[in-house]
Amino acid sequence: KTIGKYLGPDYQVLASMGHVRDLPKSKMGVDLESGDFTPNYQPIPGKEEVIEELKDAADHSQKVYLATDPDREGEAISWHLKELLDLPDGKASRVTFNEITKKVVTESIAAPREIDQNLVDAQQARRILDRIVGYELSPLLWKKIRRGLSAGRVQSVATRMVDDRDREIEAFQPEEDWTLDANLLGSDVKRLPFAARYHGVGGKKAELKSADEVEAVVEATKNAPFVVKSVKRTDKQRSPSPPFTTSTMQQEASRKLSMTPRRTMAIAQQLYEGVDIEGEGTVGLITYMRTDSLRLSEEAIASAREFILGRYGADYYPAKGPNRYKAKATAQDAHEAIRPSNVNWTPEQLKKDMTGEQYRLYRLVWSRFLASQMANAVYDSVAVEVEAAGHSFRASSSSLKFSGYTAVYEEGKDEEKEEKESPLPALREGEPLTLKDFDREQHFTQPPAHYTDATLIRAMEEQGIGRPSTYAPTVSTILDREYVVKEGKYLRITNLGRVVTALMKERFSDIADLKFTANMEQRLDSVEEGKTAWK
Repeated sequence: KTIGKYLGPDYQVLASMGHVRDLPKSKMGVDLESGDFTPNYQPIPGKEEVIEELKDAADHSQKVYLATDPDREGEAISWHLKELLDLPDGKASRVTFNEITKKVVTESIAAPREIDQNLVDAQQARRILDRIVGYELSPLLWKKIRRGLSAGRVQSVATRMVDDRDREIEAFQPEEDWTLDANLLGSDVKRLPFAARYHGVGGKKAELKSADEVEAVVEATKNAPFVVKSVKRTDKQRSPSPPFTTSTMQQEASRKLSMTPRRTMAIAQQLYEGVDIEGEGTVGLITYMRTDSLRLSEEAIASAREFILGRYGADYYPAKGPNRYKAKATAQDAHEAIRPSNVNWTPEQLKKDMTGEQYRLYRLVWSRFLASQMANAVYDSVAVEVEAAGHSFRASSSSLKFSGYTAVYEEGKDEEKEEKESPLPALREGEPLTLKDFDREQHFTQPPAHYTDATLIRAMEEQGIGRPSTYAPTVSTILDREYVVKEGKYLRITNLGRVVTALMKERFSDIADLKFTANMEQRLDSVEEGKTAWK
């Protein structure tokens, strides 16, 4: 609908509704005998009508533009369509839209290209490899464990990661440690109380491992004079987070909006494809949502600058010019980061035209993008060192001095371990202090946390497992297969997941190996760049 509206009456815009042909469901569908891996693609059952309609429309048109998604899989769908609809080279062209806005759609149609066979081959290699792995492994799982199970290249590794983490937690031996706080009063008129935490002795940091060690410090210092040894004031700068990639958007939506990765992607797809805005018609609100790039177009940077200066003023724009972010070396960097297609459409303005979920996700993307272009936040931070009988105690506090990007957006946290800092009185070096009493607290070291959707996706990305298009489906798959269950927001391995992982490690150690899968992704990238033959 959105694209049709931009292109006008000379164009007919139809959807293929995703893939139109694939390897057959019930058999391998790949020639392993002769070793040349020729795939046997079949039209997907149930798609007959769609295919007929597309064929008919193609026959009655002068030109066919294939405008599937701008990634490997989209390229492959375009290629399958061209083959299936028997389109000659001169008649079919490929166009991609990184955002579905009038400007981008008309520019892309004006500059079509050929189908990029390297992208298609990278996708074929992935599809065929996954088919071989799945079809060779699954029967083993059926025989050894139970019918209907499936093993896949990326899901097996993701399941293993959850299993490894859960085993680590089970094997964890907690260690005792203690904190000791001295509650002190300053010598000025107000005599505001504050607490300083034990740091160490003779300028070196020391850990308190037992009640006896704590008492030894208390004995040594309780009758000694407490004096302010140093007061350091500094301005601490905090920089904004970069704009969203697929994985950071899924993580943040999971933390802040409690959306599953699968739901996040479904809502993002709606925002990308177009929302009906009063007075505007249907418009694409965000750029393409499968990306690992942090690039932003010069236009987007310029419009963010104008918006920030207009709404917040010059102080809120970085003095050194726009913030630019570099993606990791392994990123495919095919698209921009995820950003609003028009920063002037504020979430508040569009709220009435969206569903609740669309509004919340759009607000997240919009604020994160805007914040990424804003000035640092500045904190006034004070660190105080107090000494008594050679032992040192420390206290610090920080207060926001200039909000900068935090006026718009603060990143969510995985673990709720925020230290509450109470403000410190105005202390000066050499000031004598009065000791009120001590607070002693026993702690035990904590095991690592169970994975959540967000932390598992982050770990997969760090290890190079999967790509932007696979994070959400992988997490959904291991939950659907009951290899992993969700308790609250935490993922835990099931007995089934454990048995499958053990069998995989024993029989297919290379496939259950994290490095193999990460290496595989790099080789697929190399096919995409035309450096490696897919077979």
